[in-house]
Amino acid sequence: MDNLFVFVVVFATMRISPALQHRVLYWGILSALALRAGMILGGSALLIRFHWLIYVFGAFLVLTGFRLFFHEAKEHHPEKSWAFRALRRVIPSTSRVEGHRFFVLEGGKRVATPLFLSLVLIELSDVVFALDSVPAIFGVTLDPFIVFTSNIFAILGLRSLYFAVASLLGRFEYLHFGLSLVLVFIGVKMSISSWVPIHSLASLVVVVSLLGGAVLYSLWRTRRESSAAPVSPPPEPGGDGPT
Repeated sequence: MDNLFVFVVVFATMRISPALQHRVLYWGILSALALRAGMILGGSALLIRFHWLIYVFGAFLVLTGFRLFFHEAKEHHPEKSWAFRALRRVIPSTSRVEGHRFFVLEGGKRVATPLFLSLVLIELSDVVFALDSVPAIFGVTLDPFIVFTSNIFAILGLRSLYFAVASLLGRFEYLHFGLSLVLVFIGVKMSISSWVPIHSLASLVVVVSLLGGAVLYSLWRTRRESSAAPVSPPPEPGGDGPT
């Protein structure tokens, strides 16, 4: 869900129309699969060789969860980020969108279009989110095949549900609280796994309850706030003229 929010912000900032978003998401998914595969293989090798790293991953998830829980909501501006400014310096680009093209010729030079810059920003954000999502999966299983295939299904589902869920993200105002509690729970589970193992079914119930509760509470609050919003009365006829 965090990825979806970033996708929406990036596309809106770069003024990418819905008709062109499919191409960015398609190539973004292919790149994400390759990047995630590298992170998962590296993480699996490290955990097999240094088992104590699972406690480091657990502490990292707990810290990330607390930071997300107390994070203040603010408007995001990807075009003002250091990553975007660095991209503009490294990659010659244009502000014109030329259909489905990632690169065009301008003044005899090949430059990147906003479509390509959007793709790079989405990939960078996916790597950042993988820093907590990949360790979270290791809290469930250390089998690299299961970890990788679960990531594949999650990313493919993300693309399929993007256009259906993107319009509803505004109503999931309190979802980040549920996500933060899930990260804290999985981090604690990883940290105490050697002494107090928690069954996978119990973990599933906790995760579904936290996320489902955050979604339901968000929908209830936004519906309540929208119904409680004052409705301005219609203007009286002839109100602008002399009485």
